[in-house]
Formats: sequence, C-alpha cells, structure tokens
Amino acid sequence: MPESVVLLHGFGGTRRAWDGVRAHLHPERYRPVALDLPGHGEQAGWERPITFAGCIEHVLAQAPERFTLCGYSMGGRIALLLALAAPERVRELVLVSTTAGIEDGGERAERRAADRRLADELEAGPFEDFIERWRAQPLFADEPAEVGALAREDQRRNRPDALAAALRGIGTGEMEPQWARLGELEMPVAVLVGERDAKFRALGERIVGPPANARLLVGRGGHNLPLESPAWVAQQIS
Repeated sequence: MPESVVLLHGFGGTRRAWDGVRAHLHPERYRPVALDLPGHGEQAGWERPITFAGCIEHVLAQAPERFTLCGYSMGGRIALLLALAAPERVRELVLVSTTAGIEDGGERAERRAADRRLADELEAGPFEDFIERWRAQPLFADEPAEVGALAREDQRRNRPDALAAALRGIGTGEMEPQWARLGELEMPVAVLVGERDAKFRALGERIVGPPANARLLVGRGGHNLPLESPAWVAQQIS
C-alpha cells in the first residue's frame, strides 16, 4: 500500500503549490495528499477567527491514521505544531523553509502588528497590488522568473479577505515559539532549505539541533523550494 504524504502549503498559496512535487513522487510508493489550509483556496470560507488549533484539527480530519507530514513556510509551522500535538499520527516530519517561531516577545509583537497592517491593506486595496508587494520581499529577490509566475498564479486562487483572516490568526507573529519543545520530536525529521535562503538556512540549522533524529538538507534554490526545485523536494521526501 502506498505511503500517505500530507503536504501543507505556505501563506498565500494553495494545495496546487505542490503539483510539481506530487508529479515527482512515485505513484506506487506514495499517495500525496495536498490540502488547502484554512483561509486559502477552497477553504477561503473557513469560520473566523482562523486559529492554529483549527488548522491542526482540519489536517488531522483529512489525513489517514498515520502519514508522513511535509510543510512549507507557514505550512511548516503548522506541521511542527501538529507533530508536537499528535506525534502518534506522524510517521516522519519534513519541514521546508520554515521556523519554530519568533522567540523575542518584542519582535513577535512587532511582527504581529505588521501582519495586521498588511491584512488591513489586503482588504482595502487591489489584490494585484498586494501580490506584487508580497513578491517584492527580499526573500524572493533571486527567484527565477518562471517561479515567480507560478507563485503569482497560485496566489490568485485565493480571496484577499480570507488571506487577511489567515494573517490575523496564524501569521508568524501569532505563533508561540516552539524552540524549547523541539527535543520532544521522536519521529525522523528532515529540514529542507535552499542554498540562497540564508535566513532560513540559519533557522534550519537551529531546528535540527535538539531532535535526535533530525537532519538538515540543503538544495539548489531559494525560499520557495516546492516551486523552484520540486524534483529535489520529492527526492528528499522519498
């Protein structure tokens, strides 16, 4: 029987962000289950407020009894929280370009305020303006043009009001840091980072420190590895 692999996208994406990775997973060995997270794609109508607890409940309800869990960026944060909350369900954990949270309370409050301002702008201005502002972040500065085009196409599958609700509920500033709990992870953990993504490469190096069965894998690409290096991501999941 194929092994189930549950795939969680990043903020502003949808389950379609995993199309390339899914295409490279051997169909006889793996059953990929890519989900739209609350506030995204077909889950745009999710009940407000959107919460991490609600996201975890949603994923567990859609997933089989035991599965490999892979999350990118925001999806990686949710995957980490889920693995800590329901370790008996997660066979292996794959975290892509993600963090265990912002430790400093002041920095976390600043990020929370910034996310809420961005949410207000999402509701007030043209969606295309938001998409271009999001893509202009230094995080995506060296991204190949075709990757940016795929990311924009996926962002347009969302509703701005729903993304605003997601920012207010499950933005980076809303997450309690989990660094002190990483040692609780007993399942195998793989942390995937792009060689151009210096910030998240450093975060990845920290994540793999406490868990006994964790390893860091560095691939060619930047922050958005599922779109830029789908074959490599699929290979690491395998």
